[in-house]
Amino acid sequence: MSQRVLLTDRPWADDSIERGILTAAGIELIEAPAGDEATLSALAANCQAIMTCWAKVTQKVIASSPGCRHVARLGIGLDNIDVAYATSQNILVTNIPDYCIDEVVDHALALLLGLSRNVAFHYMKTKQGVYDLRAGHPMRRLAGQTLGILGFGRTGQLLREKAMGLGLKVIAHSASGNDRGTGCEMVSLEELFRRSDFLSLHAPLTPQTKHLVNTRTLAMMKPHAIIINTSRGPLIDHDALCKALETNQIGGAGLDVFEPEPPNLADALYSHPRLIATPHIAFISDESLINLRERTAKQVVDVLQNRTPENVINPQVLQKR
Repeated sequence: MSQRVLLTDRPWADDSIERGILTAAGIELIEAPAGDEATLSALAANCQAIMTCWAKVTQKVIASSPGCRHVARLGIGLDNIDVAYATSQNILVTNIPDYCIDEVVDHALALLLGLSRNVAFHYMKTKQGVYDLRAGHPMRRLAGQTLGILGFGRTGQLLREKAMGLGLKVIAHSASGNDRGTGCEMVSLEELFRRSDFLSLHAPLTPQTKHLVNTRTLAMMKPHAIIINTSRGPLIDHDALCKALETNQIGGAGLDVFEPEPPNLADALYSHPRLIATPHIAFISDESLINLRERTAKQVVDVLQNRTPENVINPQVLQKR
């Protein structure tokens, strides 16, 4: 019987890249028509690997596949995979942590600049026939302002580098407090919220980081401060953010990720004039998607052909093989 791989979901037009690489290795690709738990559990039963983008690969899905050897994330974050259960079943979990760093950083800066210069606000006004340079939120010179970065991994480090080229001062906070040899000023969480003119979120979603931006932390921020989130939607309590914008507690927000996804665009938050929202596109470019899809498919081939793939999240499983 040929080896099979379940593709749970994909935001791109077709599966040609994945299918081409897997077929060349003698592996059959099964694509799920829906990403719900029942559908995935049924299809995973006869598969040796699971590739997932955003669909939840739960304990039930994994348990339904007794021959599963590998769960491959088409992306960076792992909050949609039950990594602990997969590890307990000696199943490798992988991701691609560096495929879209430039794209995410560029998108964060685009949101920052768009809000700083009132681009979206004036774009909408001129489209509506209103030509008024006096309208809109006050604008401040970018150079010399402070960008705070929450999370200082690969993305946070590259954001610092590019932001300094715009004349921004940069501070950062991470759980480890490690500046990764960059010389960046690392500060406490409270100091990050208090000092930042712009705050860009680049932390993983964990029980500790969920709703880290909330009523209490928003109250620490400057009244002109702008929050950017291209990481994970639940890092922000969206009700608290909406209230902070409505009461002029902060100056604006740029969101590419939401809670839930897709968001309910009828919510008051998304009609606020000082909010820019984009539909989770920060990771996208032609180049990044090709890189992601090729490398993930090759990870699967490596595992099913008894080679060690790149970016193993749970290396303790390798020791048991």
